[in-house]
Amino acid sequence: MLFTSSSAQDAVLAAAVIALVPQVAAHGYVAAITAGGKTYQGSNPNWYYQPSGQVVPTAGWFALNQDNGFVSPSAYGTSDIGCHKSGKAGNQQIPVAAGSSVVLNWNTWPISHHGPVIDYLAKCSGNCTALTDASSLSFFKIAQSGLLNDNSPPGTWATDAITTAPYAWTIKIPSTVAPGNYVLRHELIGLHAAGSSNGAQNYPQCINLQITGSGTATPSGTKATALYKATDPGILIDIYSKISSYTIPGPTFTSIKKMARHARDFVLDA
Repeated sequence: MLFTSSSAQDAVLAAAVIALVPQVAAHGYVAAITAGGKTYQGSNPNWYYQPSGQVVPTAGWFALNQDNGFVSPSAYGTSDIGCHKSGKAGNQQIPVAAGSSVVLNWNTWPISHHGPVIDYLAKCSGNCTALTDASSLSFFKIAQSGLLNDNSPPGTWATDAITTAPYAWTIKIPSTVAPGNYVLRHELIGLHAAGSSNGAQNYPQCINLQITGSGTATPSGTKATALYKATDPGILIDIYSKISSYTIPGPTFTSIKKMARHARDFVLDA
């Protein structure tokens, strides 16, 4: 579903979309996507079982996360970690220009669920809407943010920016990336229980994009099942003990530069 808007109306429309979706549990999902001056509806978990022909138009992936639940480290070796549990592609693609920004609005996010925010792209061999799971995709990291301040445990984390309305996160699409069809993998990781084995909580959200531009970069990427290990220092960690630094999980950047907003934040060269 497309909500055509001017730039001044984007925030209002995104808020309206969020207000229409039920907040079944404390966790959340991406309820709205804004790109190129237009706001699109995200994928509501309840749509997974919609009969054929009645599926709501959306670029967001459908998944079995009706409980607004998570993917645990014990499932890192399965395709669920790619685009959530039994994730399958949405039936639309959102056009976006390389070098521009995409704003993702969650329907909600609990303040207790501290952790990093990590963003990836994966190029589709054809139309992304044809994908029935994420197993064929190779993801390359385009942005990440983790621990921002550790003065008082559990500290201030990237996810804390999404705990108040409009629950928004902005992602810049690298200007250097080659045009084509891509899956944007946006992920929040809750570390509130990560001090125990299998305690981390991954919330991957995937959106189909059709990127335009004149870039030529085609990073090789990493299969979803190889992104993380349950014992990674950024996955198995007690955030309630004072920590001097935090290692954001996942593969390193092919090419990176520091962002001005914080020394721990990086993006692919744009």
